[in-house]
Amino acid sequence: MKKQSQSRREVCDKIRAAFAGVRLEEGIGLSEARGFDDNADEKTLTEHRKRDEKHDWAAISSESLHRYSDVLCFFDSKGMRFHLPAFMTDGLITELNFSVISCLTHLSDWSLKKFGDFTPAQRTAVRAYLLLLKDDDNCAFEKPQIEMALADYWTK
Repeated sequence: MKKQSQSRREVCDKIRAAFAGVRLEEGIGLSEARGFDDNADEKTLTEHRKRDEKHDWAAISSESLHRYSDVLCFFDSKGMRFHLPAFMTDGLITELNFSVISCLTHLSDWSLKKFGDFTPAQRTAVRAYLLLLKDDDNCAFEKPQIEMALADYWTK
């Protein structure tokens, strides 16, 4: 008998536990990342940063996550570690965000640096997320990339 994959709720719980207490610290936030995308000057970036959530990634609204889903590539490693659990859990609860899936599966030396601060528990949570999506019919097109990322980078 084939082992059942974890439910969305179970994976959300695993993500929440693994990333509990993670703070943005001096990492790049959502608005600040948009500023980088827009080639904003230092003064504008500082203003953007003032608006960013820095203490509780779970407090970031689903609306903000959807509005800023195109800025994941502008995060540094601390920004990625802070925002990724919000994006993953929101995607499992509301609507899958294919930018997140792409970020986790189209890996290069440059993008891998963004995951360098992840703990083993956080890597395991990302792996659980990808394993769940691998078998999701909505991700059929992404399945080969998900499988490759699971085998090459998001290993146990």
